[in-house]
Amino acid sequence: MTVTAKICGLSTPEGVRAAVDGGASHIGFVFFPKSPRNIAPEAAARLAPPARARNVKIVALAVDPTDAEVDAIVAGLSPDLIQLHGRESPTRVREIGQRSGRGLIKVLPVSEASDLAPAGAYEPLVEHLMFDAKPPKDAERPGGLGEPFDWTLLAGRRFARPWLLAGGLDPWNVARAISASGAPLVDVSSGVERGPGLKDPALITAFLDAVRRA
Repeated sequence: MTVTAKICGLSTPEGVRAAVDGGASHIGFVFFPKSPRNIAPEAAARLAPPARARNVKIVALAVDPTDAEVDAIVAGLSPDLIQLHGRESPTRVREIGQRSGRGLIKVLPVSEASDLAPAGAYEPLVEHLMFDAKPPKDAERPGGLGEPFDWTLLAGRRFARPWLLAGGLDPWNVARAISASGAPLVDVSSGVERGPGLKDPALITAFLDAVRRA
């Protein structure tokens, strides 16, 4: 099985170039004001051409977006996929998919086996599922916190859609995470940063190298 990777929360040309040159299958831009990785759709659009030229999928991350926010993301960036990282219900996910005309990634927070149960309701509506560590109750952000969960909860599980593993991954643990979970795709953000929101091209390269060797 060939495992691929998404580098999320990019905000500089150097970060995008490291992701594209390193072989990422997806790159992500964050549209959430509380995140240190927040960026305007128009700014993301200026960074996206190297990825488009190499057929790397462009992902727009949003958290419980309004219709106006969905429209602004589509108009400003024209992403291939919209990643929904909030508490969007299956009904809302369907609405966003119909409104945007884009493929969707629905993120599900996980801390125990029962947290995987909602996946079935979203599978008919999305292109990918993503399983991320459940944030603390007092967290201001739903992800990008650098915390892993028990990867073995996903071992042997089968889903109707390709899925991504996220949460606390970095160049040093991603091979173990892939082995323990069986993930076909992995997602990283804070694990390739030298500070909040500051992507390190060398760490991006190291992460993608580790995925390729896994």
